[in-house]
Amino acid sequence: MSQNESPVKVETQGEIGLIGLNNPPVNALGAAVRQGLVDAIAQLTKDASVRVIAIYGEGRALSAGADIREFGKTPIEPSLPDVLNIVEASEKPVVAVVHGTTFGGGLELALASHARIGLPGGRVGLPEVTLGILPGAGGTQRLPRLIPLQNAIEIISTGRHLPISEAHELGILDRMGEGQPREAALAAAQAVLAGELKTRRTGEISVTPDSAMIDAALEKLRSRRPALEAPIKAVQAIGHAGKPIAEGLQAERALFMELMASPDRQGLIHAFNAERAVKHIPEAGAVPREIASAGVIGGGTMGVGIATALLTAGIPVTLVEMAQDRADAAKTAITRNLDGAVKRGKLSAEARDKAAAALTATTELESLAQVDLVIEAVFEDIGVKKEIFGKLDRICKAGAVLGTNTSYLDVNDIAAMTSRPQDVIGLHFFSPAHVMRLLEVVVGDKTAPEIVATAWALAARMKKVAVRSGVCDGFIGNRILAHYRKAADYMMLDGASFEQIDHALEDFGFAMGPFAVADLAGMDIGWATRKRKAPTRPPEERYVRIADRICEQGWFGRKTGKGYYLYDDPGNRTPNPDVVKIVESERAEQGIAPREFSDEDIVARYMTAMISEAARVVREGIAQRPVDVDAVFLFGYGFPRHRGGPLNYADQIGAMELVRRIEEYAKEDPHYWQVPALLRELAETGRSFADLNRE
Repeated sequence: MSQNESPVKVETQGEIGLIGLNNPPVNALGAAVRQGLVDAIAQLTKDASVRVIAIYGEGRALSAGADIREFGKTPIEPSLPDVLNIVEASEKPVVAVVHGTTFGGGLELALASHARIGLPGGRVGLPEVTLGILPGAGGTQRLPRLIPLQNAIEIISTGRHLPISEAHELGILDRMGEGQPREAALAAAQAVLAGELKTRRTGEISVTPDSAMIDAALEKLRSRRPALEAPIKAVQAIGHAGKPIAEGLQAERALFMELMASPDRQGLIHAFNAERAVKHIPEAGAVPREIASAGVIGGGTMGVGIATALLTAGIPVTLVEMAQDRADAAKTAITRNLDGAVKRGKLSAEARDKAAAALTATTELESLAQVDLVIEAVFEDIGVKKEIFGKLDRICKAGAVLGTNTSYLDVNDIAAMTSRPQDVIGLHFFSPAHVMRLLEVVVGDKTAPEIVATAWALAARMKKVAVRSGVCDGFIGNRILAHYRKAADYMMLDGASFEQIDHALEDFGFAMGPFAVADLAGMDIGWATRKRKAPTRPPEERYVRIADRICEQGWFGRKTGKGYYLYDDPGNRTPNPDVVKIVESERAEQGIAPREFSDEDIVARYMTAMISEAARVVREGIAQRPVDVDAVFLFGYGFPRHRGGPLNYADQIGAMELVRRIEEYAKEDPHYWQVPALLRELAETGRSFADLNRE
């Protein structure tokens, strides 16, 4: 499409006026499209030969919704609500063809039309709540007029995507069509002319108010942790659907504008953009190597998850274990994962069978001689990993990508065991690897650009978010985690209970607090890391022995049935009274008189510690930009999405306030609480982490 060509095409076929959206790649409803729709409706309204209007989208969808390039900018007229009101008010019947990924404003356009036709295979939805807003162009008023109120509440408050077939069954779509969108539009218009397809203005359909159902939905949303504003206000807007459409739209708009100014919206928009921002890497122009087959070394939880992720991406896998019974057990676990994907609707039965057939489990490392990619996923022991890479160097073909799934260890040291360090890269998956979206790509000093590009291509095939990291102990995520986790330990030793700390941070928005996470991950992993680092621990560092004492009892968390918590009932956790005694014993031995911490104190210290180490990681170049840190924590560590990530949240606090906090905390522990140079610079210059992202 040339710059001068309109993104909205208008043509007539006898008594039918066709409006085609042509704004690749997804027909986003930007200003030019909105104006084009207004002009098209006006043009066809004036054309006396036209009796019915049909709207369709060329390419991948009717429309995937708003133009993300307009996010955060001054609104441009005409607004989408005004455009859709014009569509609904049209004196000539308007029918819309829904196909592909028709989301947000695209679906609202269809709802404002007088009849809707669906084409098989696509999905529809109103996902605005996932961006901290609500459907603001009539979605909360028109959808409840077409389907049962309970369904409208569920669809809008969750942002769920529906298969087009389900949308038809519910009544969102009047009938199913076939063929290409333009052909379906013509057929639908002809059906209207023949009286076979009834049309009506959605806004003229009455809704029976049900305040009890609205109140119940609001109570449920408010009881959640965290209770996000957007779903609550979306349901409040739906509560106005029983009024005349003009009043309902006015109420919807008022609630929409309230959300536009909320911190939740800013954080969710930042999270949305972060997934795209991390794709910009120095190696982006390099040509990736082809990955047609892969090997995975290690059949534990991580190896099984990685193999599952590769197989579901269509990559044949050879898994290597030390003993055949362990290889067989890994194969069984992978098959179970694939079956689970089918049950969840993530994988077809045919794709499951194909993936299962592409798996080989063996004890022969030599079976990896011809694979294009090897991912080592054995226990976190540098000696074992070095030995494996020395063998891979001798076994694997030239050009094979050699990846290590290490969580902490030096990728350069591992690469040095080979004669081809340029082919070695860190591929840090997060457990369960076939579910978690983050892939931390650790680039060694000698890693070749095409190997980095290959990692990005691999992540895309696996539908993962890749983030580039430099080499240091723990890379981006685990290095920062190791630091802020100490803040939680210090608060526990100084008087807060581990249960209170977990609850405070869960109320803040984390899915789980740090002590519950330790139990879930397995406390033995952190214990091994602490023992490895003990010889280099600074003597002035305050060291909390509580976790070590728990591990010495053989309590490693959920895997052993107890850790900080007891897990006698699989669905619940209760504080382990023996751990409470260990905490009290440690306080007594160190002469610590416990003091009270408010939930606000807990969140402030925990987040300030996280932000401090994140600032150091950015300054040292381990992370390219602040947004890379945000992406790591959003997609790998359960950071509350509506907060946007640690450094986005830091900007909400402000660098000056963060420096003030650290200097205050440093009066208690000057070794731990030190102001990072980057944070001080931002405070002194009045700049933000967002400014660094824009550089």
